[in-house]
Amino acid sequence: MKTRLTEMLGIKYPIICGGMMRLAYPPLCAAISNAGGLGNLTSAMYKDKAELKAAIQEVRELTDKPFIVNVTLLPGIVHGPEQYRDYFETCAEEKVPAMEIGGTPLNRYEDGKFFKKLKDAGVKLFHKVGAVKHGKHVAAAGYDGIIAAGVEEGGHPLNENVATTVLTPRMVEEVDIPVITTGGMVNGRSLAAALCLGAEGILMATRFINTHECKVHDKIYQEMINRQENDTVLYGNTIGLQGRALVNDSIRKVMEVEARGGGLDEILPLISGQYGDQIWLEGKVDTGLIPVGQSIGLIHDIVSCKELLDRIVTEAEDVLSENKARFE
Repeated sequence: MKTRLTEMLGIKYPIICGGMMRLAYPPLCAAISNAGGLGNLTSAMYKDKAELKAAIQEVRELTDKPFIVNVTLLPGIVHGPEQYRDYFETCAEEKVPAMEIGGTPLNRYEDGKFFKKLKDAGVKLFHKVGAVKHGKHVAAAGYDGIIAAGVEEGGHPLNENVATTVLTPRMVEEVDIPVITTGGMVNGRSLAAALCLGAEGILMATRFINTHECKVHDKIYQEMINRQENDTVLYGNTIGLQGRALVNDSIRKVMEVEARGGGLDEILPLISGQYGDQIWLEGKVDTGLIPVGQSIGLIHDIVSCKELLDRIVTEAEDVLSENKARFE
């Protein structure tokens, strides 16, 4: 399956893993890349330049395939300017194949010096946006691709709240660089739909949780299977930081605080990620933030990354072939 994305990055399948805090460590990143996709190494898990460099080197010991590094430039809740500088400098020095940028446009961050540095190092840059106007800015700035993020996605969907099925073709109409669809991407039908909407590939994260290489507690795997598409909720609008997460005790408390006009001081402890290890490693699914998308309703099993990617592409090809035959 060849698209502009696969040709640009030299990957077998047009499937990218998105940033996954406390999950997208080198073993999962490498497993996805070895399976034919583009594995993700999420920078926010590393406190400084040395740690991120060591993680990049570990990925390279586990795979000789391309991978992508995520950096999300959000207001300094966890990370400050020094850490972001470390991330960008390390990725430029290591000449990582690609980067997924979220939040503040990198071409505007610190007058674009890291944008230029990374481009000069040959790093392919993709920015995640939720509105056509932002996509046009990304294209004009010289990014290599756009990640069109529908409101269905987990994590931090932008508050334009446009669905994937509208955002993707609108973005394709307005820009001439590759568009990658994210938000609700989970299986072969998703990939086929994205391609039909004009995308060059998909980015997904929630679905990669239920792979053998994603080391989480068995209760997490079962929670992903048992929950449905209506078991996630948007939160954080009152503090200017919209997110989507699985409904649990912590998120119910967030919604209560927001409903009565409470502020960041009350909300932050519930969404800061301090309970991450308790969630993912101990299976405490009612504590803290579980940032998953509506695609959770289409997760039915636990498979290897290779089985998952092979299946997605085979299903997509079958769907496209079947629908073509219907109209011949």
